[in-house]
Amino acid sequence: MEIRIIGGGLAGSEAAYQIARLGGHAVLYEMRPVSRTPAHKTGYLSELVCSNSLKSKELTNAHGLLKAELRLLGALMLEVADECAIPGGKALVVDRSRFGERVTSAILGHPRIRVVREEKTDLPQDGIVIVATGPLTAPILSERIRAATGMTNLHFFDAISPILDGDSIDMSRAFFGTRYAPGCDDYLNCPLTRQEYEVFYDALRLAERVDLKEFEETPYFEGCLPIEVMAERGTHTLLFGPMKPVGLADKRTGCEPHAVLQLRREDAPGNMYNMVGFQTKLTYPEQERVFRLIPALREARFFRYGSIHRNTFINSPSVLRGLQLRTDGRIFFAGQITGVEGYMESTAMGLLSGVAALYYERGKEFEGPEPTTCVGALYRYIGTERTDFQPMNVNFGLLEGYHKRKKEMVAERALSAIAKWKERVAEDLQ
Repeated sequence: MEIRIIGGGLAGSEAAYQIARLGGHAVLYEMRPVSRTPAHKTGYLSELVCSNSLKSKELTNAHGLLKAELRLLGALMLEVADECAIPGGKALVVDRSRFGERVTSAILGHPRIRVVREEKTDLPQDGIVIVATGPLTAPILSERIRAATGMTNLHFFDAISPILDGDSIDMSRAFFGTRYAPGCDDYLNCPLTRQEYEVFYDALRLAERVDLKEFEETPYFEGCLPIEVMAERGTHTLLFGPMKPVGLADKRTGCEPHAVLQLRREDAPGNMYNMVGFQTKLTYPEQERVFRLIPALREARFFRYGSIHRNTFINSPSVLRGLQLRTDGRIFFAGQITGVEGYMESTAMGLLSGVAALYYERGKEFEGPEPTTCVGALYRYIGTERTDFQPMNVNFGLLEGYHKRKKEMVAERALSAIAKWKERVAEDLQ
């Protein structure tokens, strides 16, 4: 039986490769060059369109550890990336043209993978299917996915606030509390004086922004305006919006601050905090510079930067069980459409979907890697119910047991766990 994969990006190509590597057969449907997206320029599989940097190579960085785990798991994308690497300091930088060419050659040359160059406009009604269509899923297929997952579970627009390392927040300059709810500690509040707010406001208004690509020129929704766009509407706009101090008394002074940034826990231990209402199109360096002007965030470390861009992703916790569609277990999802952000994160979910689909084909129960690993933590993230599910980059805050551990120990434990998981998969599927 051939497992059908819709989409030839990094996730789809990796899924096909893993299926074939583990003894299965895959057919990969790629619409390019028959049909093109607004972003892609070639007919290569796994074309990198946004950046030639695959981020850090260091094991003490979550992006570097994720790549080390994927190498250990035999991911095609990492094998090719290493072959096509060019100088880039501590980052893995690749020649994008060579990367796309070599991935395409590897997939086309594999005896257990068949590539079909056509656009799929519907989900097949039988057989095992992996949907790996990525952030620019074609409109007709998007409607089919919307119908399969539920009308409210498919999203076309990201509005993401930064997420901070809880250990990097200066707690002496912050206080817990909720508006009009004494004794409630749902939010960590970062107060600013009038002078501190004015310095922050001026820096925010003049900060450098990411240029919107032509295919990302999506109108902003009033409910998720970038923080810098709100600032353009006047000095006091933020004070009546995400930075309003009303109902919050600084426990250190007993007085209401001039302005407040609220942080919300992203996990129970408080490893990660979300900057509430701070979705932004500022460049990453500018986010660090400007947001660190808030006194409690002077030494802040960013697990995830804010962004607003066009994207297609499903509300995975609501509609998936693992990577399988709850209402139709023969349909799997892979890559960025599942709610991960980034090339390597998409590769990881592609790899898992390929392995999971093989388990399903052979009537076996699939279990992902432990959440002490980067791959396993991402897998757990897309399966964890939350009120505001948004795509996530890999970061140490996602890993189980990360809090206050040395990163070298976290990496050692993760690689050991991944090696054991790989052995288990090989035994199960032999």
